[in-house]
Amino acid sequence: MRRGSSGAYRLAVAISRKTRRGKPEPGRWPGDRYGDGVDHVLTTERLILRPVTAADHPALLAHWETPDVRRFLFDGAVLPAAEIAEAIADSVRDFAAAGYGLWLVHEKDGTDLVGTAGLRPLDDAGLEIFYSLVPGAWGKGYATEAARAVVEAALGPLGLPEVLAEVDEGNAASVAVIKRLGMEAFDVVPGLLGPMTRYRMSARPS
Repeated sequence: MRRGSSGAYRLAVAISRKTRRGKPEPGRWPGDRYGDGVDHVLTTERLILRPVTAADHPALLAHWETPDVRRFLFDGAVLPAAEIAEAIADSVRDFAAAGYGLWLVHEKDGTDLVGTAGLRPLDDAGLEIFYSLVPGAWGKGYATEAARAVVEAALGPLGLPEVLAEVDEGNAASVAVIKRLGMEAFDVVPGLLGPMTRYRMSARPS
């Protein structure tokens, strides 16, 4: 995965119009409302994924500043606090307009941030899944579990025709996650850290 522009997480209405078959009906998500009227919560066996809010800025800033987290997510770059605030604001708008954006990941029995997962534009090719975990949560299968929840929501209730992924060749952990999800490689492109492989998963015919 790679760092995008300051609007990397802006999931524009124009994109959603091109890729979505229809907007999900209220109350049809695999989760209940998560306080403050926030919809689009995703739940798994061990995790809760909830849309990011402005109140999450300090936790997200600390998480994305961690060197092992930003190494592949942002090619090692440290995002300014203002850029993270913009990403949060973009996600809030995008959830309201299109039903997807940036989720924060927590264990069901805990309050500490475990990581993030979401969908963002991959150039003009479509939407890609991205995710990050705090180092202490590595090796537990959380990345696969959280990413699978987002992919299933995207190809199910959201009606996306496909979900993409772009992974640095040296990011063996993410390559393993993508393969466990069942995504298939279809292209290799250059990146700041070396070659990146692009993967896709298509929705099953209804």
